[in-house]
Amino acid sequence: MNFNQKLDNVVSENNSLVCVGLDPVKTPLFSFNKKIIDATHDLVCAFKPNSAFYEAFGVEGIKQLKQTCEYLQKSHPQIPIILDAKRGDIGNTNEGYAKFAFEYLKVDAMTVMPYMGIESLSAYFKHKDKGIIVGCHSSNPGGKEFQELEVKGQPLYHVVAKTLVKQHGNNPNTMIFMGATYPEELVAMRKIVGEMTMLVPGVGAQGGDVRTFVEAGKNSRGKGLIINSSRSIIFAKNPRAEAMKLRDEINKYR
Repeated sequence: MNFNQKLDNVVSENNSLVCVGLDPVKTPLFSFNKKIIDATHDLVCAFKPNSAFYEAFGVEGIKQLKQTCEYLQKSHPQIPIILDAKRGDIGNTNEGYAKFAFEYLKVDAMTVMPYMGIESLSAYFKHKDKGIIVGCHSSNPGGKEFQELEVKGQPLYHVVAKTLVKQHGNNPNTMIFMGATYPEELVAMRKIVGEMTMLVPGVGAQGGDVRTFVEAGKNSRGKGLIINSSRSIIFAKNPRAEAMKLRDEINKYR
């Protein structure tokens, strides 16, 4: 089963477009993650550990990232794991990043950056069943500095998306990420990528408005979005209640 099929199945099973970002800041990381997973696994369409929060703790952090992935794969194998690593380099370097994600951690998808050119991402796309989520427009305020530079009469992130569609649009596991804090850009991006799924960070702590970005970004089937929330859920007094609240609010506008 490839990433896209796995995602579609769990979206239907849990009636959810919510992705919970597993970004712990205090050890033991795995124990923290396990509590979040146990509380929210029937409310989500994916879990997304951000590699930086584990790398910060060195060898022990990587060990607990691996434990987190193994726990999900054993206890909730129907739920996709997205490694948020935003890797982007060339040649053997990308081969190494891909091997870590897909062979060591055995995750279902990962985020990558296209600044070296779409061709440089071939090391990831060789993993035919894995989701490759390519950065187009981030959710941070400074994202416009480069991403919206005009290139031949259009913003750079449009060029990235169009090139991605041209080269890999026939691959159902090709996806992009677009910040929820820029709903106008979501409208434009949906026109460019068609039915393609978008990972949407920026919900909750970063201020993205749910109704606005769901209506702007959903595809013709009321899907096509993986809507990530990290801090607003994982550090809440009641993570389950927060995840359910977000899921139900999203579903109002699908």
